[in-house]
Amino acid sequence: MSQHHPHVKFFESKITPDVQFGENVKVVQPVNMYGCKVGNNCFIGPFVEIQKSVSIGDYTKVQSHTFICELVTIGSNCFIGHGVMFINDLFSEGGPAGGDQTKWKHTVIGNHVSLGSNATILPVNICDHVVIGAGSVVTKNITEPGVYAGNPAKKIRSIEPK
Repeated sequence: MSQHHPHVKFFESKITPDVQFGENVKVVQPVNMYGCKVGNNCFIGPFVEIQKSVSIGDYTKVQSHTFICELVTIGSNCFIGHGVMFINDLFSEGGPAGGDQTKWKHTVIGNHVSLGSNATILPVNICDHVVIGAGSVVTKNITEPGVYAGNPAKKIRSIEPK
């Protein structure tokens, strides 16, 4: 792609110096990462954005085209599929918070959680040992291990934690 267009700004991959990486982390660029913490033995795929104050546990894989916004904590041994979107603004009170971070909400993903491709995760808590089906929309806290799917995501079967 030629960058000889005077009226177009081209942006490249950016990883700010305040990103904290554990040991043996693989990052496939282009990515945007700033102010976040990534544990040991993690994988971050291409076209991923991880915003400030995000924490990702050890042995977690984040696949391509995923967006992890501020106020998200992801546990260890998780799999975040392609194109997963996290949301921290519920558009409450008749409109978007418009940058009013006091209206943003936290998301906490437990350990051994798998989020299928193109899942959308609203500000919720998801317990350990959960599988979210591809394309699902998680709108409420998940407090029991199991497999969840649909919009809104509902439990479709139990799983026994290993």
